Amino acid sequence: MAEKKIPLRKCTGCGEMKPKKELIRVLKTPEGEVVLDKAGKKNGRGAYLCNSPDCFAAARKSKGLERSLQIKIPEEVYEILEKEMVAGE
Repeated sequence: MAEKKIPLRKCTGCGEMKPKKELIRVLKTPEGEVVLDKAGKKNGRGAYLCNSPDCFAAARKSKGLERSLQIKIPEEVYEILEKEMVAGE
């Protein structure tokens, strides 16, 4: 029997390819809102981050999330995402 293929995604912070289940999905909804998608099932454009404050800081500094989501992210949204990530650990 063939092995099941594990989907890989690239972290926008560190740039490492990791299994999709290990990463957190940051989502741009069709309305233009930026939210965390814990289940990974919501509709919209997604970018992935490792569940670590270092990767979040790197993505914020390099504007990796903004490039992936193709939207300008305000500072307040970054702060909300950071709080949600810490609360989710």
